[in-house]
Parts: sequence; C-alpha cells; structure tokens
Amino acid sequence: MLRLLAAITLLLSIILTILVTIACSVPIIVAGIIKLLLPVPAVWRAVSAFCNFMMYCWCEGLAILLYLNPRLKWDVEGLERLNKKNWYLLICNHHSWADIVVLCVLFRKHIPMNKYFLKQQLAWVPFIGLACWALDMPFMKRYSRSYLIRHPERRGKDVETTRRSCEKFRAHPTTIVNFVEGSRFTEDKRQQTRSPYQNLLPPKAAGIAMALNVLGEQFDKLLNVTLCYPENDKTPFYDMLSGKLTRIVVRVDLVPVDAELHGDYVNDKNFKRRFQLWLNTLWKDKDEQINNIKSSYKNAGQ
Repeated sequence: MLRLLAAITLLLSIILTILVTIACSVPIIVAGIIKLLLPVPAVWRAVSAFCNFMMYCWCEGLAILLYLNPRLKWDVEGLERLNKKNWYLLICNHHSWADIVVLCVLFRKHIPMNKYFLKQQLAWVPFIGLACWALDMPFMKRYSRSYLIRHPERRGKDVETTRRSCEKFRAHPTTIVNFVEGSRFTEDKRQQTRSPYQNLLPPKAAGIAMALNVLGEQFDKLLNVTLCYPENDKTPFYDMLSGKLTRIVVRVDLVPVDAELHGDYVNDKNFKRRFQLWLNTLWKDKDEQINNIKSSYKNAGQ
C-alpha cells in the first residue's frame, strides 16, 4: 500500500512539476525571442524584469508542491540578515538535483532571483539555452590545460566570457550562484577525485574568483550555503518527488568580501594559491559541519 501511494505521489509530482515548468518557461522563451529580435537596451531591461518575475512564479509553484508534503520539515539558520536589494555571490555544496529546487524555494523572498553559472554548451540546447539566456544566466566557457597548450591564443578567453556575463549585473541587485564542486557529489566521484573530504568533492576556485574579480566591490556578501538531507541522503530528489523527503537542513553563513578576495586568478600565481587555500579551508569547515548535522540527527533518532 505504501509503495502504491509513493508511486502515485511520484507520478502526480512529476506531472505537476512539468505543468508548472511549462506555464512559466513558455512566456520566458517568447520573451527571449523578443529580446533576440529587438536588441534595444530598454527592451532588454523590460524582458529581463519580466523573465525574473516568471522565474519567481516558478519558484512559488515549486514551493506549493513541497508544502503539499506534510512530512517535510525545514531546519534553516542564517536568513535573518538577507536583503533583496543587495548583491550576493552564493556558493553551495552540490549533492542532488533537489539542491536547485531547495535554493529557489528557500531564497525566493530573501535575496534577488538566483542566476546560475552554466556550461557554455547549454546555450545551444533548443529552448533551454534561449530561456537561460533570456534570464541572463552567466555561461562559462572553460578550456582544458591540454587544449590551451595546443591553442595558447585561447588563454584568457574563458575569463573574458565570464567578465562579459557578469558585467550586466552591475545595473540591478543580483544573486550569482555557483556550485563550486562542478558536479553532484557521489561516492564514486569522491574516490575518483581523491577528495580529502567525506561529504564533498574538491572545490573549483576559478569561477568564483573570476566573478569576484569582475563584481567584487559590488557584492555585499558572499553566501556560503550548506545543504544536507540527513534522513534522505541517498536519493533526496527521488524522495522529494515521491513524498518521502522528511527533512531539509540549510545553513547560511554570510562571509565578508574582503579586499584579499579580489585579484587576478589567471596571471597572479601567489593570489591563486591564497584563494585556493581560502576556499579549501571553507570547504573543510563545511565538511565538518555536514558531519555534525548528520550526527546530531542520527543521535536524535536513536
């Protein structure tokens, strides 16, 4: 009986999520076509404002779907000092597809609408690429070390791409989100990357270093967000859709954007080492925090 109920809940959740996504994404895609055909600053500003509103509606729809699960409990700390009129750089561990839903739902009324760093390849995906472009999502174009050795003329191009993507956010309060691990955490990936952490993959510093280099003085704070699903650690996204998700733990730490975080990550080797050390220390603390969260809920359940 419980399996049948979970299957029905899963099916209904998928259908409702798709309907909410279609209802909000179609207007965004239409607005993106208008933005593409009319490259006028006033039109672009109006389209961006409309698309942000539609994304907010999408977040509200997801929030309603989550609240339909009576078993779900939120354990959140650190929202008190946030403001929708500020600029934020948000970094977060990445455990599941559920993370994006959680960030959108949790922060929708506290900070400017989230803008996610996306891989450049997504820009060419039909409909999705256009919608993300209309939403002013920053696309990252990265080159491997071996590619740069063969094509030295491309060195620094990824920095310039990130710079152009971030420059547009100077005009209005924005939250730029970066999952600095670059991929969702799995035990196999942890072993492949030889991660020194129990719950995290090694962080990649280049993306946030570039964003800080472009907009560093404009960011009011860096939001260091830790996500954990202590009772649904294995399959939180599936459990979210099937109504089995019971607890979401979020810790938000506001980190000052000090002068030592601004620098040339590409050409200044000393700054690059200092920045990587700072981020690795942040990640070590985050790993310990996740261990403490899991231990506290495990002990509470015994």
